[in-house]
Amino acid sequence: MDTLIQHTRLEQFIIQVFLAMGCSSDDAKLATQTLLDADLRGIDSHGVARLSGYIRLWEVKRVNATPVIRVVHETPSTAVVDGDSGLGLVVAPYAMKIAIEKAKAVGSGWVSVCNSNHFGIAASHAMLALKEEMIGMVMTNASALVAPTFSKERMLGTNPICVAVPAGDEPPFIADLATTTAANGKLEILQRKGADAPLGWIQDEEGSPIQNAHALKNGGALLPLGGDREHGSHKGYALGAVVDIFSGVLSGANFGPWVPPFPAYVAMPENQPGKGIGHFFGAMRIDAFRKSSDFKKDMDLWIRRFREATPISKDQPVLIPGDPERACQLEREKNGIPLVESVLNDLHSIGEKFNIKL
Repeated sequence: MDTLIQHTRLEQFIIQVFLAMGCSSDDAKLATQTLLDADLRGIDSHGVARLSGYIRLWEVKRVNATPVIRVVHETPSTAVVDGDSGLGLVVAPYAMKIAIEKAKAVGSGWVSVCNSNHFGIAASHAMLALKEEMIGMVMTNASALVAPTFSKERMLGTNPICVAVPAGDEPPFIADLATTTAANGKLEILQRKGADAPLGWIQDEEGSPIQNAHALKNGGALLPLGGDREHGSHKGYALGAVVDIFSGVLSGANFGPWVPPFPAYVAMPENQPGKGIGHFFGAMRIDAFRKSSDFKKDMDLWIRRFREATPISKDQPVLIPGDPERACQLEREKNGIPLVESVLNDLHSIGEKFNIKL
């Protein structure tokens, strides 16, 4: 049975943990908000379940709790940000706000980031643009767990993409997806539950389909979106590659098999060509293209028409990207965030480490 904890209680605990790591008050609140966004939206793999992972990275000095984040190159519409090995949970909103400010000035802003770390869920950062009546676009590379189509070798991360689009009377369109059949976090959830993975998620060390959720520990790999060539895995591979190039090659961060692993106990890749993990952010001002009110009116029409699409089953209406997460957030803000026993035990251990009561 999962334990329900009110998000406000969880928020205060997480803030205290980040403060204990040496983060400033502002950075602790930023990082906490990103983790809570994940849990509230039902992305349990990227919420407080990741907190111990960030702590371990900090303990081995791969995360800098007091980074001096800076712009190292820029034009009126673009910038490259060096995250100084800071928490990606902090570096990402910093960079997204730069993209937004550039969009305010010239219509659109594009920021690539190097020398960062895992930044949580992409939606948390993309949605910052919505408050300014802008379209937000976010992507990041990640440690190599994914085998390209026809390969046994792990070369790419799960490399998510998120696009957040404002509407008028309707809620915003928020597409947040990994470029793999399933994100690694979902595999971790199956591992905690002792369950098998569906076919098409992973392959073994020889490249054969497998359902063992622990396959990555034995040399296996996650599969690109599509699962196999017959179901379009070459397209998922291409999308993951685009994210890697925009996030890593464009910024001067690491890319491909050289991206630093999230688990602190995994050795860093040798001969890294760049610095840290890379991200890419975009913000586009609606009125740089057309009158904002007209756009939002048409977005409302788009959303309503898709909602009215004839469903296959009356029991399952057609959804708009962002619908499940929005419904989950309303429910969890009211009733609390469910934590599985292993995560709850992990949080209690963290509390004992820093003398903070959950």
